[in-house]
Amino acid sequence: MDSLFNIISSKNFDEPPESAAIKKFVQDEYQTTVEVMIRDKDIVVIAPNGSLISTLRLRAPEIKRRCALTKRLSFRIG
Repeated sequence: MDSLFNIISSKNFDEPPESAAIKKFVQDEYQTTVEVMIRDKDIVVIAPNGSLISTLRLRAPEIKRRCALTKRLSFRIG
């Protein structure tokens, strides 16, 4: 059985490239920071207000194309 140290030391804690690309897109376009949660089948973008979520939802095809995403995008206010 592996020790906790061995398990944690072999884990990669770097930010996924999809997450970084989405955060950069939103920061460049809207000067706002968002949270990105990557799950098995989709990517959830969490923004602070509903108006930004609505705008991002309308631009979802462009975000997927510019950020080279293959997973489904979901949006949430948070």
